[in-house]
Amino acid sequence: MVQNGSTIVRVEQNGKPVKDFRVVWQNACAHAGVPDLLLHDLRRTGARNLRRAGVAEGIIMKIGGWRTRSVFERYAIVSRSDMNDAILKLQESEKKAEQELLAAEEQTQAQSGRNEALLE
Repeated sequence: MVQNGSTIVRVEQNGKPVKDFRVVWQNACAHAGVPDLLLHDLRRTGARNLRRAGVAEGIIMKIGGWRTRSVFERYAIVSRSDMNDAILKLQESEKKAEQELLAAEEQTQAQSGRNEALLE
């Protein structure tokens, strides 16, 4: 049995409790064709994918069991493509804001023109 806080997980293989999870893990990884995969690699991938999906960091920390931001940062690695995506999102947001501003100005000008026509 593995206990993490209030969560208890019973790990079994062929109906019998696993005494050493490392052996089961190594066999499973070898069978899957990823013999060097570490359990922490999955935590890191999960943290990265949750962050990319826009999940709040506090929620990711709860899911991953990280109590401190410094430990969380070791797992939630930010790649160059993550940074590029962030810059693209910023540029798209600025472009949208500019388009909305132009549309509002056009609407104001159109309303002003209608008001002048009514006064004539």
